[in-house]
Amino acid sequence: MTHLELLAPARNLQIGIAAIDCGADAVYIAGPGFGARHSAGNSIDDIRELCSYAHRFGVRIFVTVNTILFDDELKEAGDMMEELAKAGADAFIVQDLAVASLAKERGIGIPLHASTQCAIRTPEDALRYEKLGFSRLVLERQMSLERIRQIRQAVDTEIEFFVHGALCVCYSGQCYLSENIEGRSANRGECIQACRSRYDLLDGDGHVLVKDKALLSLKDYDLLDRLGELADAGVCSFKIEGRLKNISYVRNVVREYSLELDRLIEKYPGKWCRSSFGEVTKGFSPKKGRTFNRGYTDLFIDGTKRRGWSSMDAPKGMGEEIGTVDSLKANRDGSFTLILKPAKGIDPNDLDLANGDGFSILRGRDIIGFRGDVCKGLSITYRSEKQIRKGDRIWRNLSQRFEKEMDTNPCVRQINVTVTLSSRNNGNGPVLEATGISEDGRSVSVSASSGDLARNPEQMKRTLAAQISKNTGIYAFRCEGTEKLPEDIPFLTTSAINELRRSLAEELDSIPCKPIPMKMSSPLPEEGEVFSGKISYKANCSNSLSKKAYSSLGASAVDDAYELSHKKDAELMRSKYCIRFETGMCPVHQGAKSKGPLFLLNNGRRFILEFDCRNCEMVVKEDHRL
Repeated sequence: MTHLELLAPARNLQIGIAAIDCGADAVYIAGPGFGARHSAGNSIDDIRELCSYAHRFGVRIFVTVNTILFDDELKEAGDMMEELAKAGADAFIVQDLAVASLAKERGIGIPLHASTQCAIRTPEDALRYEKLGFSRLVLERQMSLERIRQIRQAVDTEIEFFVHGALCVCYSGQCYLSENIEGRSANRGECIQACRSRYDLLDGDGHVLVKDKALLSLKDYDLLDRLGELADAGVCSFKIEGRLKNISYVRNVVREYSLELDRLIEKYPGKWCRSSFGEVTKGFSPKKGRTFNRGYTDLFIDGTKRRGWSSMDAPKGMGEEIGTVDSLKANRDGSFTLILKPAKGIDPNDLDLANGDGFSILRGRDIIGFRGDVCKGLSITYRSEKQIRKGDRIWRNLSQRFEKEMDTNPCVRQINVTVTLSSRNNGNGPVLEATGISEDGRSVSVSASSGDLARNPEQMKRTLAAQISKNTGIYAFRCEGTEKLPEDIPFLTTSAINELRRSLAEELDSIPCKPIPMKMSSPLPEEGEVFSGKISYKANCSNSLSKKAYSSLGASAVDDAYELSHKKDAELMRSKYCIRFETGMCPVHQGAKSKGPLFLLNNGRRFILEFDCRNCEMVVKEDHRL
């Protein structure tokens, strides 16, 4: 069977544990530095604690070391990697070849995964990274199922793919807009998210074609209904974006995707299974629409759809659209009461509005947010300085009842253990022996005796089955086959049976969980013909160690990273997303009249758009003509 992995983000230790409890098979998180999210670092001690908790369930912890490095950072990065490996990290997610060089030099023998920042989007790209020794490839997000299949057929590595969360408009790892505008590199975890800013779209004569829209902002990814197709295409790891998201987001989305994976595996028994252990019980009912999102898209997964990707009207999270304002009145105390008309397809009973719920409406470029002081049925009483009007569309961005449900009804994850009992006489009386076998294959045995035979063996058997079939710690014990026990079994009190169960749990704790093996990386080659010709700035080569690797592996010359050179005519972005197509202005596919050259304008900064129609890609460059 193929093992499928749900890979969850974690900003910190607490969120990582919550992701595991909600069903994640693996968690990715940053260590103290070099993790591509400047504000999401974690101490070695926290990583160690997270690894310890995760490994009880065979869950893997991947640490992001996916920024590009400068020469004066190489030693610090290498030292950190050694500490993380000792702390229990299961893999590093990597962009810079210097990290692979450091792992080889220092004998750090854990797998290396090629980050999505490597912009792997062709079979040729994938083969190159396989030759470099990477055991897993995290593919570019603007990818079709067919292209994923082609890559799967070309390489023997594991394939990881994003299935949910925020989307970069640019091919990952090759966005230089933030560095160009503010000197803050996305490849070094300091992105200013210029793609979420508002722009005017101008033609060559300076006419404004689109005014004040977040023209580069994409909706969030959602492939919940496509997991089976992705698995068939060769994806083994389904990745959720969100290392800056809060705990409720991670809990909600992870639980929803974990349940969907379970349904998929149940539908095709013998074909797929999960890559970690433990059954998640109890817990809340997930509703992914009730946590942060900009609206959802399945992007280019079908290889044909090219429109409806943009969140240009609302680049921030609006929540779930729930309806429109049907009527509105002012109250004597200065508050207002609106009556909501539910959106099409929404049952009013499912809204479950509650006091303190958060709402938003869109007014031009502004998002007007307000709290419902009193919510009853479809009535919302609120106070707001901003005027709300009849007919306004309303989104809910905070559901108090749902947040409370997640807090008060958390998920519980437990390892299933099957217990069988046998009875023997050791010369001093009957002895009951209990053997527990966990779902990951650990086997332990403990025994108990009292010196007395059970006067009512059948009742004793029922008591044994009932008392042993309970939960202790992270273990869910299930006693089987008590009816096969002989009649001469010892009499055990309830407390003695409970102690027997606790002893089984202690014995299991003393043996490490048996994880499902991961594919291992190969050391970075010393030499070879992995590359040819000149390596461009898009390789993000920012240190002597990576430059040495490129040169020894066939490159004739290596350009400095954009962060070092600010190459004048550099592509600041390249994307499958096309503003012309999104706005109905494409002369090739939509028959629109050409507007000539197009420009983006923001706060006096102007960028020219180029259109590679052969590959159906858009390019953003700095306009140097001003």
